[in-house]
Amino acid sequence: MDRMMRKPLRVDESSLKHVSFVGRGSFGCVSLQHDSNFRLYAKKSSSSFNQVKDFDKEVRIMLCFRNHPRIVQALSSAVHLSAPPEQRCHIYTEYASKGTLFNMISRFRGTPMPENMIGRAAFMILQGLDALHSNGYVHCDLKPANVLVFPSTTVGEPWDLKLADFGFSKEPCTDSRSLFHGTEQYMPPESLGPDGEMGSSTVDIWSLGCMIIEMFGGCPLNMPDCYMWRLPILVSPVADDFLMRCMALQPSRRATAAELLSHPFVAQKNCTVPIFTEMPLYPFSRLPPCIMNKEMEEYARLGVVI
Repeated sequence: MDRMMRKPLRVDESSLKHVSFVGRGSFGCVSLQHDSNFRLYAKKSSSSFNQVKDFDKEVRIMLCFRNHPRIVQALSSAVHLSAPPEQRCHIYTEYASKGTLFNMISRFRGTPMPENMIGRAAFMILQGLDALHSNGYVHCDLKPANVLVFPSTTVGEPWDLKLADFGFSKEPCTDSRSLFHGTEQYMPPESLGPDGEMGSSTVDIWSLGCMIIEMFGGCPLNMPDCYMWRLPILVSPVADDFLMRCMALQPSRRATAAELLSHPFVAQKNCTVPIFTEMPLYPFSRLPPCIMNKEMEEYARLGVVI
């Protein structure tokens, strides 16, 4: 991890000009700005001063991973406060000119992305997660809207991905009981409910599995107490194995980001898969009967009806 913070990052706000509105989230909105040298900035703003604490954490985490290629970079070391009567707070980050992974998935209109493309996306997300997890951080709100898409630095490749939005993240040596859970559709069963577990890196691994199913054209189903995902196509055995390692019901059975980085699914170059109209709920659709019974018993214990 790069802790090179000898020189604080500063933004001369007086030189910035508004270019366009980029998007809106639960925190507020993002706009595109440029300075007198036409350097671009993403300005993330909130009308609530209650957001200052989350913005401060977000900047702190980005600075801890300064120059990491899979973590969105802060362009200012501070949370900026607007003068009254606006009473807004905002931070500055690098601008993702290609949008978010959510935008990329949406362009496929519910049809599966090519499996080799999904594997490449998973590999870059895992690189970011491995950096976070190996240094005691957990993202806690991993979803396609929080993964930004940039022009690729690799010749011949169209895009690169970076993890963003660390306002809900767990930092090292912090009490996980103080955390808010992320977006429910991407949260594992053990994280939901008033006493849900949020501080474990296994939460991010489950979320990654949900995102991969979404890239395959899947969608979440609202079950009692949690969400489950339906995989609408038959994927390759290597992709199936990767998903099973991400979405084991017991957190201790999920693979780590470091382990998944060496999985053949994220190294695939070409793959074609037959498309089917509907598949059972994932991840329990193709387990051997002896394992299936154990998993179903565990779901019954949690009160989940399938």
